Amino acid sequence: MTEKKTAIITGASSGIGQATAKELAEKGYHVMLAARREERLAELKKEIEAEGGNADYKVTDVTSAEEMKQLAQAALDKTGRIDVFVNNAGLMPLSFMNKLKIDEWDKMVDVNIKGVLYGIAAVLPIMERQKSGHILNVSSVAGHQVSKGSAVYSGTKYAVRAISDGLRQEIDPSHEIRVTIVSPGAVETELTHTITDEDVLDSFKSMSMEMLQAKDIANAIAYAVEQPAHVDVNEILIRPRQQP
Repeated sequence: MTEKKTAIITGASSGIGQATAKELAEKGYHVMLAARREERLAELKKEIEAEGGNADYKVTDVTSAEEMKQLAQAALDKTGRIDVFVNNAGLMPLSFMNKLKIDEWDKMVDVNIKGVLYGIAAVLPIMERQKSGHILNVSSVAGHQVSKGSAVYSGTKYAVRAISDGLRQEIDPSHEIRVTIVSPGAVETELTHTITDEDVLDSFKSMSMEMLQAKDIANAIAYAVEQPAHVDVNEILIRPRQQP
């Protein structure tokens, strides 16, 4: 068993997760890719290996605490340690409250909040044994401000920030375990594909700005990860220059 730096990335089948996996693999990490779409994961593994990187994947539903535990164990079995865990999987089916899209609310709570908690539960004991590690939880600009149609989504992303900062404060000071909140603004990803509220979709049509790319967020994550062990980048808030 080799002692190679290992990074687990959830939601790795597209967008920010995919870009982060490529970025960290390029920087020498053995990346463990996690998502539900196996075909996408297998293709990403091939792409990373074609560029000289090291990658494995495990099909994982982040709403299952047991599957998240199995994901952490699979990474541990490969390299003997877990250095970085990027809690990136998320859903954003924005809607106005009076549309009563309760099923969508439930899914956001399950993925955006419980998924983050299950990820922390899966890797924190391992990092505590190692006395080192870095947990990065992806929140959002919506976790800093609420807009029409974002009430429930914002609620889940505010929760991610609260959970992350609480975890940071609870870390044993003698351990080199860091916690970072990553709050992206408008990024060109598949997130908006889950929106079913036509009124919200109509409001997007009037938006005119140069969106962030997934790689922009991956670069920010890499920046936090690459700081010296005594430096804990608590939060990165990153948005397009034109976004209010």
